Amino acid sequence: MMKNDVQIVDLFCSDVSFGHSNSWIQNLNDFKKDFSSKKVSYKEITQLEISELKQFKNTVSIRRSVKVTGLYKNQDFEMKLALLEIWLKKKSAWKLWSRQSVEIKP
Repeated sequence: MMKNDVQIVDLFCSDVSFGHSNSWIQNLNDFKKDFSSKKVSYKEITQLEISELKQFKNTVSIRRSVKVTGLYKNQDFEMKLALLEIWLKKKSAWKLWSRQSVEIKP
């Protein structure tokens, strides 16, 4: 995502769901449309910590926090986010199935 490379979609399941910190929910088609429109452009994504990592068979859940800076509709933004991600192993590759973010307020 830091390189704003459209190939990021190769990491997603076809039925991926993104829950954003502003209550906005996206599916894969929504993500592709917004990403290709450059509505959001990321300058930096820094992982701050992984607080939980659990695996059960071909499913992994990760709770982590990140710092994100970028542009949204040409407006600078910076925020810290708490993420819960669910990854599924499909044909020896890990794919993101679900991601929920919550903004961490100072």
